[in-house]
Amino acid sequence: MTTNPPIILYIHGMGGGGDSRIPRLLKEGMDDVRICVRTYSFDPETAAAQISSWMDELRPALVIGESLGSIHALRLRNVPHLFVSPSLRAPDYLYVLSLLALIPGVPWLCGRIWRPKDGDRQALPFRPGILRKYKAHWKAAIANVTGPGRKDYYYAFFGSRDHYRRSGVVSIRLWEKYFGENYTIYDGTHFMEETYVSSLLIPKIREILIGKVAKNA
Repeated sequence: MTTNPPIILYIHGMGGGGDSRIPRLLKEGMDDVRICVRTYSFDPETAAAQISSWMDELRPALVIGESLGSIHALRLRNVPHLFVSPSLRAPDYLYVLSLLALIPGVPWLCGRIWRPKDGDRQALPFRPGILRKYKAHWKAAIANVTGPGRKDYYYAFFGSRDHYRRSGVVSIRLWEKYFGENYTIYDGTHFMEETYVSSLLIPKIREILIGKVAKNA
């Protein structure tokens, strides 16, 4: 008798997509698990609806949020959560950027600075109307985490050499405010290197999945 493999919904970061590197490494290193990663809209309202529909369709055993995708992951309930370089302050920065984007030429410049790689990647239209929505996006995410009866599992990985920590976009202090010391710091960058995907992320995934199977047995 065969059983369906557990499904992991991987929510990529800004400018990522269906061919992002970390979920590809997970697919290569975990052939007994189904890794599902899909490209979603940069508009957070549209993206929230897309990801909610994927949750209903897939019924994942685990959700992984990377960078800006972590905010979307926080809006999901009743599922264990892992995070890679969660950019919890990014919505604040994007909201401020919405004001700057009213200046002619700024959206074009942002598109040049944060241009996605070729392939199945998220388009990044830096329009003021889209960027303004990130303030409400963060409020919805954190309300979901702190609301009554919320007991989902949360664990994060941070790079010691993550350049976004210097700017405050990635904040361990803010993570600790809501989730305590449920995190690991690895000696790497914002973009978790392959060695840490293998030595840290995959073992943590297996730990969670084994625990979930045990609870459901």
